[in-house]
This record gives sequence, structure tokens and C-alpha cells, in this order.
Amino acid sequence: MDAAALAEFLRRRRAELKPADVGLPQGARRRAPGLRREEVAQLAAMSVDYYTRLEQQRGPQPSEQMLASLARALRLSRDERDYLYRMAGHGIPDQGSTASHVAPALLRVLDRLDDSPALIISTLGESLAQNRMADALFGDASARTGWERSDVYRWFAHPETQRELYPEHDRPRQSRAMVASLRVAYGAAGASSRAGELVDLLQEVSDEFARLWERHEVAKRFEDHKVLVHPEVGAIELDCQVLFTEDQGQALLILTAPPGSEASEKLRLLSVLGTQEFTSQP
Repeated sequence: MDAAALAEFLRRRRAELKPADVGLPQGARRRAPGLRREEVAQLAAMSVDYYTRLEQQRGPQPSEQMLASLARALRLSRDERDYLYRMAGHGIPDQGSTASHVAPALLRVLDRLDDSPALIISTLGESLAQNRMADALFGDASARTGWERSDVYRWFAHPETQRELYPEHDRPRQSRAMVASLRVAYGAAGASSRAGELVDLLQEVSDEFARLWERHEVAKRFEDHKVLVHPEVGAIELDCQVLFTEDQGQALLILTAPPGSEASEKLRLLSVLGTQEFTSQP
């Protein structure tokens, strides 16, 4: 670990960002350019003290998970992300690891979406970043690790708790759509990829998944109309639009409602209610 280079890199990248670049308000007059340390810590979901020690060359070697959070918070390019890992004494993440890096272009769009639920996911349904409205609708995904980060995995591994957000009559359609989308990722990456690993795992834990996988349905959803049942505001009819990165590796999902509709009013109420605690989720 090169603590001096790491500290200088973090300070430089922080100084180059404006609050608007990361979806934060400008706030009171700033004595120095760039983001404040507490703002970076907030974006990276770490303590201010921990981040400050990194910038002052006093911190311990950060974990790969911490580095991934910092790369997202500082909107690093892939080259900058790789440099960050090397200066922290880690090898660069495997290119197949969806947990390692979020596309900055999608993050810039996400930062500007405040009144509609929006989230960035991998091809395996792993939630990589969410705005506050998505947290309020789906629950905060930041604490999930491993395959629990994947909507596809949780849908089939924990159906008794993970399907409550969808009306019962629509759940079979969602199951087929998830498996068909996973088929796309599997076809692109191959049996020895993480997609193949997820398929093998789900075939072991879910008879339903195994039956649907044998259908060989292949489809990637670009748009959808769905009804979600929130525990506080009830059923909400939403349109879902999807924006993919150029390499199709990540997607930004945006859920909207027509202006003046009942669903639009429920989203406004959801914004007021804020993030809900979903104690039933693992």
C-alpha cells in the first residue's frame, strides 16, 4: 500500500468534484473548491473519521469493498478505479466482477433523478446504486453482500419474503422474465462465468427456476409496465424504462408515473415517508 499516493489521489479527486456532479446541493458558501470530506464519506457510506485518516495517511489498508464504494463516490473512471486499487495494495478487480465498478455515465444520470425511483443493476440483477426514492420503494440494498445482492437470486431463493412487492397474479410473469434475462447474460458470458455460477446455484435451491431454465426462453427487457405493492402506500402502477451502458454490462432502471395520476401522488407520498425498514428481508 502506497499511503502517500493514495492520500494525494483521494484529495485531488475530491477537489475536482462539485456537489452538482454527485447530486448534492451546493449549500452554504465553500471555503475550498470541491467536495467536503464528510460529503465523500456520506456518498461512500463510511465514517468521516475513517475517510479523513485515509487522506492523512493514517488509515489502515482499505478493503476492496471500501475501495469500490470510494470509486463510486468519487465518480472514478475504470482507469482511475484500477489506480486506486493498486495504490491501496490490491490487485485490480476482475473485469467480470459486477461489484467492482459502476459506470460513471449512469451515475451522472442517477444523480439527477430525484423524484422517481431509479437504480443501477448488473446483468445478474445485482443492485449497484440506488437513489433515495428507490431505497424507499425497494428497501436499502447497500448492506447486502454476495449473491444476496442479486434480485434474481433472492426471488428464487427466498420467494416467501422477496415476492411481497408484486401482486400474486403477476409473479409467474416476473419469474419467467427474470430467467429469460439471465439467459441473455449466460449466453454472452458462458457457463464458466458468474452467470453460469448463479444458474448452477439456483438450479440447486429452486425447482421453479430449474423448470423455467429448461424452457430456454431468452429476452432482455427494455421497458415494462408493472404494479408494485408497497406496505405503506399500497399498489402503485409504474412504467419502467431501461438505459444500458454501451457494453450492455449495466443498466439504469427508472420507474415513473403519469403526471397527475394516482400513482404519481403515491410516489410523492413515498418521497415524504422516506426509506422504509423491511425487516422481513434477509
